[in-house]
Amino acid sequence: QVQLVESGGGLVQPGGSLRLSCAASGRIGSISFMGWYRQAPGKQRELVASITRGGSTNYADSAKGRFTISRDNVKNTVYLQMNSLKPDDTAVYYCNSVTSYGLTSWGQGTQVTVSS
Repeated sequence: QVQLVESGGGLVQPGGSLRLSCAASGRIGSISFMGWYRQAPGKQRELVASITRGGSTNYADSAKGRFTISRDNVKNTVYLQMNSLKPDDTAVYYCNSVTSYGLTSWGQGTQVTVSS
C-alpha cells in the first residue's frame, strides 16, 4: 500500500503562484509513476502532470510552460510548482501513484482557487 498526502492548496490571485506537495509513505519503492490530476466542478478529472521512476515528465497542454513537476527522493515528496495561474486552473488537485504491479493510490485532494 502507498499513502499520499497533499498540501499547499489555497486561494491565489490570477497570475500568482502556488506549490503543491504530495508526501508518499508505505511501499514507495514500488512506485513507478506519480501524477497530479485535477477536477473542476462539473468536469472530469484530468491529468495535469506526471513523472516516472526514471524521471521522465509529461504535461497537459494547459500546463506546459506554467507548471513544473519535480520530486525529492530523500523526502519522498512530489511537487507541482504552478505559475501564472488562471481562473481556469481552479479545481481540486489530487496526487496519484501507480506501482510497478499496477496498484493505484490517490490522495485526499487539495483545493486550488484562482480568483481576484
